[in-house]
Amino acid sequence: MTSAQAASQKTLHVLLTTPEGVLDPGAASDLPSLSINENIFEAMLRYDYLARPVRLRPNTLTAMPEISDGGKTYLMHIQPGIFFTPDAAFKGRRRELTAQDYIYSIKRLYDPALKSPWLFMFEGKLLGDEKLRQNPSSKVGAFDIHTDIAGLQAVDKYTLKIRLTAPDNNFLFILATPASGAVAREVMEAYGGDAGNHPVGTGPFMLGDWQRSFRIELLANPGYRKVVFDSIVNPAQKNVQSAQVIAANLRGKTLPRVDKIEIKIVEEQQSRVLGFLNKEFDYLEQVPPPLSDMVLEDGKLKPALQKQGVQLSLFTPLQTYYVWMNMDDPVIGGYTQDKIALRRAIALSYNSGEDIQLMEKGLAIQAQTPLPPDVLGYDASFKSPVQFDLKLANALLDKFGYRRGIDHFRTLPDGKPLHLVMHSEASTTGRLRDEIWRKNMESIGIHVSFKTDKHSEILRAARLGQVQMTEANWIADFPDGENFYQLLYGPNTGRANYSRFNLPEFNRLYEQSRGMADSPERTAIYKQMAQWMYAYNPWIPRIHPLSADLTQPWLKNYLRHPVDFTNWRYLDIDKRD
Repeated sequence: MTSAQAASQKTLHVLLTTPEGVLDPGAASDLPSLSINENIFEAMLRYDYLARPVRLRPNTLTAMPEISDGGKTYLMHIQPGIFFTPDAAFKGRRRELTAQDYIYSIKRLYDPALKSPWLFMFEGKLLGDEKLRQNPSSKVGAFDIHTDIAGLQAVDKYTLKIRLTAPDNNFLFILATPASGAVAREVMEAYGGDAGNHPVGTGPFMLGDWQRSFRIELLANPGYRKVVFDSIVNPAQKNVQSAQVIAANLRGKTLPRVDKIEIKIVEEQQSRVLGFLNKEFDYLEQVPPPLSDMVLEDGKLKPALQKQGVQLSLFTPLQTYYVWMNMDDPVIGGYTQDKIALRRAIALSYNSGEDIQLMEKGLAIQAQTPLPPDVLGYDASFKSPVQFDLKLANALLDKFGYRRGIDHFRTLPDGKPLHLVMHSEASTTGRLRDEIWRKNMESIGIHVSFKTDKHSEILRAARLGQVQMTEANWIADFPDGENFYQLLYGPNTGRANYSRFNLPEFNRLYEQSRGMADSPERTAIYKQMAQWMYAYNPWIPRIHPLSADLTQPWLKNYLRHPVDFTNWRYLDIDKRD
């Protein structure tokens, strides 16, 4: 590359707030990894960038799936001429995407060694998938990915047929998730357990330089097929003017628009804001609420930033922040009344209003259930039955035998010390959150200590049941309540259900709701599920954030999408200052 060519290259500078985990679509569940994966790996469908309400469109398919048999059969035609990026695993040959790649990618989610948090999207839904599901008494090695099932069939090289046991109203959404993206069998077999460090996909970007937990470089895929931007803007949608401007800018242009993406991991909140103000990053999403006064004044962008051409937009992500408690833990877990009382008291000690005012600076609303607003199934009339009440919390602990000692800390009903351990992230934000929970716990006489670690390490320990309690958040993979309530579904324990909550009554309602379309009847079932959650308190729903997003004047085509994690392929860079 000549110096002139290098100078003409467009580089997008972005940040991620926590270190990436594994770059494997079947295993990753943390936001940084998902953000990267959706740009390397490709699902069969993806979302229209500008359409609101959200709308799906073909991605690697020639057209939307043909649905028949009352919604139980999906026929997909894959575009010929789509290739994986080069890798040594292909031994020098160009590797074309085929129907078998999607079959392989879906079946590997069933591998118990992978512990995929995304298995819930297919498990029990694909016809004949009991052949893939592991018998609890069998050994891990018993899984055979070569097992054929009726629910996944390659009709020919480019045609895939998926057959379900029952209609699933969310199945098209599932076919647009990063977890359903295609991986190549040769790559998975060549690298084995290290495949997450060797991401090879067919997407618009490929991995460049990678300094783990610090800097990731994505390069525009030179072999990417010709994808010309197209979108349908609804004249009645809220952001119609912005969307129409972006549509005009991108009309007829190929994607992606930049040559390189430089991603930096910036865990400290102040460093994120200062980095943006110093023009190190092209945008800053979700301005840290405790530092909002650095850029905002009375809820508006500061005049000095307005003069620079910086833009502010407010966005409500489909996201829920919560605390989960390990139901299998011998101290805080369990389903007996004394254990329920302990978790209920902890939930009653949480002051949502104070948290939103002091820590979130008003840029959030209280979470009443796991579902955020604008997700299908959300019920604005439902109010949490567990609200901040220290008097009730203390009375509850007194009643069930958690007695205070001379140090004012409580003991367990059997007289043994009551000491909780809460995992938190090793950052300034994590330390601030620790102090909030220390205050909450001490107000009801509970001794708590904190174990700090990287986000990815906390997730890894949580899947093994080795975390007692921690704060977490979930952002929608698809805009339906099922995607949030699966976090409490018993069979998802060890995957997305970190609390390990396993209540037959809740499981039955979840399974019943999964076969229903969005309707008042399903919303009523979701209400019952929320009530069961509050009856046992494996979760403390905290907040739904309001995101204040900033963009530099040279950034073009920026618009947050309700479901997609990133918009990198659409962004363009004008001449920077």
